[in-house]
Amino acid sequence: MTHYEKQSSKELRAGMGEGLVVAGRKNENVVALSADVKGSVKMDGFAKEFPERFIQCGIAEANMVGIAAGLSLCGKVPFIGGFAEFVTGRVYDQIRQVVCYSNKNVKICGSHAGISLGEDGATHQTMEDIALMKVLPNMTVLVPADFNQAKAATLAAAEHVGPVYLRLGRSKMPCFLPEGEKFEIGKAQLLSEGKDVTLFACGHLVWEALQAAEQLEKEGISCEVINIHTIKPLDVEAIVTSARKTGAVVTCEEHLFNGGLGDSVAQTLALHCPTPMEYVAVDDKFGESGTPDEMLTNYHLRAADIVVKVHAVLKRK
Repeated sequence: MTHYEKQSSKELRAGMGEGLVVAGRKNENVVALSADVKGSVKMDGFAKEFPERFIQCGIAEANMVGIAAGLSLCGKVPFIGGFAEFVTGRVYDQIRQVVCYSNKNVKICGSHAGISLGEDGATHQTMEDIALMKVLPNMTVLVPADFNQAKAATLAAAEHVGPVYLRLGRSKMPCFLPEGEKFEIGKAQLLSEGKDVTLFACGHLVWEALQAAEQLEKEGISCEVINIHTIKPLDVEAIVTSARKTGAVVTCEEHLFNGGLGDSVAQTLALHCPTPMEYVAVDDKFGESGTPDEMLTNYHLRAADIVVKVHAVLKRK
């Protein structure tokens, strides 16, 4: 098994912010728009370096999407930033009609995603955004695992032609992936080889999956850990190959049980390789206010919870 060490704790949204500045230096057509949350979504660095290429749209997310779509028609590469709940749910109609329907080159950066947002509570937490975005034709959905990968994913999004949703967390989380590693859209990342069970994870739960794999290794259980950083397009080949190899699957995500990574994997397995499977995800409920650590623990999204699901799925092999 490959062991990953925690290098530091950093915010994924900050990785996007740094990546956006680099993308702006590489391509003068990259522009940024914010819904009055420039600092919160870490677009302030871009705004400072490229003030003429930054637009503060105010608390008007629907207008921001329309402006971005118009800019894309002029050859610009617009990145729009806001809280994930509001740049997906509040403006779903605009994203569907003026971005995805005509396949416009707009990048949607959803910060403060998931339940680890913490104290802001249920109205600001979003655990349904992956489901909303992945069902839209033409939309690419990226869920990086740490700061370094968020930065790399931002650069990849800037080069990709077409709509992209980039899901980012607010809180500091373990940074464990190599800096400067190339991000390949649609290509799953094998982090650890194993033979007994596969852990498919995305976002903050990739680190939890690695910790679970280490615990299970001490019990003599060999886990294959795969980072599904691209929910759409999904790496079907990687999923099917690993499932056939291990014969058991657990999916791990900071999202609702319905509609997220788990459902994408389940659909893939049903079509190509029926396999015993368990979910680590949030059951059919909204969040509440608490610290990020409390939220991840109370909603059963920790390494210990993954271990429990691994034992459950192994009984079904």
